[in-house]
Amino acid sequence: QVQLVESGGGSVQAGGSLRLSCAASGRTFSTVGMDWFRQAPGKEREFVAHINWSGTVYADSVKGRFTISTDKDKNTVSLQMNSLQPEDTAVYYCAALKFWVPGQDPTVEAVEYWGQGTQVTVSS
Repeated sequence: QVQLVESGGGSVQAGGSLRLSCAASGRTFSTVGMDWFRQAPGKEREFVAHINWSGTVYADSVKGRFTISTDKDKNTVSLQMNSLQPEDTAVYYCAALKFWVPGQDPTVEAVEYWGQGTQVTVSS
């Protein structure tokens, strides 16, 4: 069993930055990949960023603004979010994957474990 606990959410004005962290316990990180997803009110949960042994993948909407990274010594995965916009407002979830298809953005069906989520609110 893996437990994922997010932190670092909050409120920021457009153009600002936030850094989210996810601490994993129970076992080491998924070797398939660790991801961030987000869910805005009234919308489906969507992929944001992915990291595994082969590198990183980002949703088109966050490319160039968000950066995913891991600290294996601390068993954490982080998401640095810059140039935030109101449309980035959502609950952000850390996720450990059970499978990953190279060349395709991960979907919710690929997730084995979810964190509880952390709210990010960007005001204009």
